[in-house]
Amino acid sequence: MLRSSRKEKFYPRIDIHWALRLLEIRVSHHVLAEIMTPYKKALLSEYFTVGWNVIEGLIAITAGVIAGSIALVGFGLDSCIEVASGLVLIWRLRKHGFAEEEEEESAEKKAILFVGVSFFLLAAYVIYESAKKLYFQEHPEESLIGIVLAVVSLIVMPVLALYKKKIAVQINSRALRADALETLACSYLSLTLLLGLGANEFFGWWWADPLAALAMVYFLIKEGKEALEEGWEGLAPQ
Repeated sequence: MLRSSRKEKFYPRIDIHWALRLLEIRVSHHVLAEIMTPYKKALLSEYFTVGWNVIEGLIAITAGVIAGSIALVGFGLDSCIEVASGLVLIWRLRKHGFAEEEEEESAEKKAILFVGVSFFLLAAYVIYESAKKLYFQEHPEESLIGIVLAVVSLIVMPVLALYKKKIAVQINSRALRADALETLACSYLSLTLLLGLGANEFFGWWWADPLAALAMVYFLIKEGKEALEEGWEGLAPQ
């Protein structure tokens, strides 16, 4: 049997279906990148923040009132402040591209100052309620719901804060950066809340709850002070 002296050339098989699919994915990715600008990503992060904190705040305040836990109520009120702060940030971010640069800058300053003031208001409430509970020795009930909520928040909040901080750098937004710090402070509050509720649940240390609430005050005042300083700095004439 004679063999052909010509060598057969190898032609790779191209699956048209998969080639078109790959092209479609690449085009979709490019289009999505064009649609999802940093400002739109920032808006989505704030929409998520508002939605999450509405649910978190309702659960925390309800469970805190039932259990008589100032740490849990304070945590819920912090969630309410996060909602208000998130709405202010949404208002500020939606101005991008539809307002003059000076108007955007003015919105940025107002948002930062609002975040700072909200921290101090919450700190004042927590100090008052914690001192009252310690003085009158008001014993809170155990709250398993509060413990689960603190654990979940301790997982979600740091991730959300880091995402906001990354976007804030991209769009150079002081307001979003301050809001990211507020979200990060929420994770610190989750930890102190977990310690306070856990000590009361497993060891019966009733005083751990108001002390955990007071431990939150440090973070609240620290972040509030930084936000106000940054806001006033932005208001100062250049």
